[in-house]
Formats: sequence, C-alpha cells, structure tokens
Amino acid sequence: MLNPKQRVRPERQVAGTTNRWRLSAKPFTRDLLALSQMCKAMCLDVDNTPPAPDRLHVPQTQKNRSGELKKALPSGDGAVTLECLGFQWELHLPQLFQSQTLAKLYVSALSGPPAGRPGDLERVLTGPSAEKARERPPVKRLTIALRINDPLVTKLAFATALKNLYTSQVELGLDEVLGVLASAHALQFRSLFQRCVTIMVDGLSSSNVASFHMAGCKYKEQPLSAACEKWMEMNLVAEVGRQIHLQKIPKELLLTVLRSPSLFVFSEFHLLKTLLLWVYLQVTPRLLAFPTLEAVLAFFSSSPKKPCFLDQDVECGFAEIFLCLRLHGIIRGQDLDVLRHLNFFPESWLIRVTANHYHAMESGGDMAFAKDLTHQAVRFGLLFYKEFSAYSEMIAIYGFFFAMRGVRNNSTSYSFYMQRIRPADVGFPSEVCEHGLVSLRPERLVRYEIRAQALVGGRWQQFGTRPVLQKFRFVRPHCRSQVLQIQTTGSPIYVSFSFIFPAS
Repeated sequence: MLNPKQRVRPERQVAGTTNRWRLSAKPFTRDLLALSQMCKAMCLDVDNTPPAPDRLHVPQTQKNRSGELKKALPSGDGAVTLECLGFQWELHLPQLFQSQTLAKLYVSALSGPPAGRPGDLERVLTGPSAEKARERPPVKRLTIALRINDPLVTKLAFATALKNLYTSQVELGLDEVLGVLASAHALQFRSLFQRCVTIMVDGLSSSNVASFHMAGCKYKEQPLSAACEKWMEMNLVAEVGRQIHLQKIPKELLLTVLRSPSLFVFSEFHLLKTLLLWVYLQVTPRLLAFPTLEAVLAFFSSSPKKPCFLDQDVECGFAEIFLCLRLHGIIRGQDLDVLRHLNFFPESWLIRVTANHYHAMESGGDMAFAKDLTHQAVRFGLLFYKEFSAYSEMIAIYGFFFAMRGVRNNSTSYSFYMQRIRPADVGFPSEVCEHGLVSLRPERLVRYEIRAQALVGGRWQQFGTRPVLQKFRFVRPHCRSQVLQIQTTGSPIYVSFSFIFPAS
C-alpha cells in the first residue's frame, strides 16, 4: 500500500483476469501468482526474474519475449496461498500439484476433517470430465501451511524450488543446489530433486563432496552417495589429500573409500601421508591453512613415546582407519625410517612390518605374507593426461626394478604395461636404488593386475587385465607385462598396478 502522505498518482498495470495490480516500480514480494500474471500480460519471460523471495519482480525493460508460463490458469480457476518459512506464496493449482506435499495439504484443507483420502487426491489430480468442466463451481481459494525443520532449506532455496514449479529452465549453481535439493525433498518435487542430483554428480569436487555425500545419505538417494564414494576412491590421494577440504571428510566416508579394492593410490606411503594429514586436521579443527607434511610429522613425533598416538586416542577410533592400510606395501628404506620415528603406530605393528620385509628379502623376494591379490597386493599408480605422449614411473621392491609405462597411441587410444629393467640401464634414477639392494636372480615370478579408469560424461569407464601370473626376465618379450589397451576420451586416466611376488 502507498503511504497516504504521498501525492504521486501511481500508474496501474493490469495482470490476468483478476486485475491484480502493482506499481510499475514495486517488487512482487513472494507473490508468484501476481508475478506470473504480470509476465503473461506484458509478454515477458518469467525465467529472467530473480529467484530471491524479497526480489521477485519484473524488470522495467525486457527484450526477451519468448513465451508465457506453461499450464498457467486464470486466477479465477483457483489460487492457493502457501505459508512457509515466515512468508506467504501464492501459487496456481496446476503448478501446485507437481508437488506431492502441497497437493496433499491442499486436498486436506479442501476436504475438511476427513482429510487425506486417496480418492480425493486422485479426483483433484485427474480433474473432472470435459462435459462437467463447464458446470463445475469455482475452486475454493485456500491457505495452506507447510512446516519445514530441515536446516538445509533456506528461504532463497525454497523460492527457487517454487519457481521451478512454473519452469524447468531456472539455472542452478553448485553453491545453491544443496538447498534446492533439500527444498525439493520437502516438497516431494521429484523432477526437481532428480535434476539437482544430476547437477551435483556432474559438479563433484574437493570442496563439496562431503556435503553432497551427506545429502545423499540423509535423503536416501543411493546414486548420489555412490557417485561421491566413487569420486573419492579416485581422488582421495590425488586431489583431496592436498587441500584443506580434507578436514571435512567424515570418518564413515573415509572408511568406505579405504575398504574399496579400486582405491587409487600413487603408493602406500602416499596414502599413509594423506591419512596422517586427515588425523592432524581432526585434532586441530580450528586450523584454516593446509599444513605442511613436515609440520604433521613433527607433531606426531613430539608426542610422548608411550603410549603411541593410536593408543592414546582409542576413543576417537583412528586405529580403525589405519587398519585399512597395507603397511607391508611401504618398501623404501627412507619411508620405513619415517614409520619408526613417527611414534604413531603400536610397536607390534612396526615389528610385523619389519619381519615381513626381512623374511621376503631372505627368500629372494617371495611375499609369504601376501596371498590375496585384491586385498594384499602392493599398489602403485600414475595419472596419465591426454597431453602426454608417453609417461613412465620407476619402482623398486626387494632388489627388483620395474617401470610403469603409459603410451598415447592416438587421440583416444592408450596402452599401459609394466616392464622389468636393469639397474645399469641408461636413465635409471639413482634414488630408486637408494641402499644398493639389487637382486641377482635372472627371473622373478609376479602375480599382477593392471587397471585404468577415466571419467567420461559423468560416468566412470573401467578397464583392466585379468589377474596374470608371469615370470619376468631381462630380455624381450619376457621383460614386459601384458599390455592393457583402452579407448577413452576421459582425462586424466587413473592407472593402477597391483602385484605380489609369490613363492617360485
């Protein structure tokens, strides 16, 4: 209403059959019915109006005259006032019935005391026959109230969800999609809910994977939860483990990812560093900057010698996380020195790791402690980008040396394999043979598997060899593993090499 003291005579604008009018400069606050009528009368596009509940208005100049609201009825055919989140929203009946929650509330208010009968809802949704349509009395104008206790539902997100009742072309950003998803769930607006899920799956990143996974579990949307878990399997070490967002990853999600046989790691020591960083971020929750590895190692090394850190924090359940590690896969002497001086693991764990390595070296590399290729193999990995023409990483284990190689054949074709190399070969990095441990055995029996995964169009493509048992020698073709050839447009390609040295 205008202030009585104002002398300016306002210009009136007619919108729809009910002659609902507003000043041309007056915003349509929360009045979706008046907004739709005004857009129709002025041949404007409702999609270009802002979704904020306090700023729903039609611009003064508008070049886009693409059409009118679909399924819009004259307000004489019925409008409902929705009271929610401290606001009043006016809706058309055809749009209201896209929400099961609002439809049930409307039928309940329309029917009176015997509310909620399935037959009432079905009759309202299907509508009367064409012959009776002209004879029906006007639908009652009602006010319904919806109470939402979900903290994820904000007024702005709820306004965006209501706007989607009228058009499916409203753009949703990753920063607002979580609130819109929660609003769609409260409204039981399934098409909008699924659209939000698709946007979230396509936009997964280190900053949102934890909150999106929480939403998938909260609203029992298993495809969303599974997509977050799969993304984490590939990027826990490669991406999340290098950012402060690692602090937000809940323990339950971390356990699920660590127990997956398809978890991607550069090496077992890289995975250990990631988990140490995660624990450090949990015990220092106010930390705002990502810590250096040196600071983390110094923190745990400075704790009292007895008990070790895992024994001190039994109530936190950190030991359950580190039981998922394959500590026997930490091979390099420098990395083993870090384990011994860290004062993080119980002494019994370290003795077991040392004993496993000792017996393996005494038996010429045979890993008697590893039988299951899926759950006990030593794991290494590399990221292969489409810009690479070739890429190679060297690894050493018990005096045997291998190169993990990737080759780009053309724009979509790639080959990956493992090859045994001599320490005297040109280009062999000296740091790989750090302690001078070299096996003189001319052949080495290896059970291995090579897998590659790439994300294409929101879906993970998976490739792999079967488990192979092969004797590696120094001469061709016996020095090279089975070649994994793949066709994909995804980048990067996550390539994993898993192997054990069985008894000869």
